[in-house]
Amino acid sequence: MPEPTDLANKLKTEGERFVTFFSGLSDAQWQMDVYTEDSVWTVRNVLAHFVTSERGLLRLFEEIRLGGAGVADDFSIDRYNARQQEKSGELTPVELLEQYKSMRENAVAWVASLQEAELEITGRHPFLGQTALREMIKMLYIHNQTHYRDLKKVVNL
Repeated sequence: MPEPTDLANKLKTEGERFVTFFSGLSDAQWQMDVYTEDSVWTVRNVLAHFVTSERGLLRLFEEIRLGGAGVADDFSIDRYNARQQEKSGELTPVELLEQYKSMRENAVAWVASLQEAELEITGRHPFLGQTALREMIKMLYIHNQTHYRDLKKVVNL
């Protein structure tokens, strides 16, 4: 199986699992605190983070695929995340879940459309620094898995 197809399938499967997880939450669970350092992030905030980070990363990945350098040296993940939480603050969990489904479908389609050689294109990722698109795509998966583990602990699933 071509590597882009394999990566896309992993993202698709992960996305489906997250949709099932978030769809099964009660109103009270959406408000549970997941992170409390610096600023408080509830379960709802984590889903908003999935949506906004994936949206930003897909734009970044495409820019890099087209020859761009990636994020600036002074890019701050913390500032970016704080701004995105503000921007998404009025969205309901249902609206966020619909946006997540759409963003993940876009990510799966984009990754599946890549040629093998494009996985080798490098650029600057906000967390990994200078690396290949392959590693950036894998980090998208790993990043969400890390948050998912934390979510499961909080909602006791």
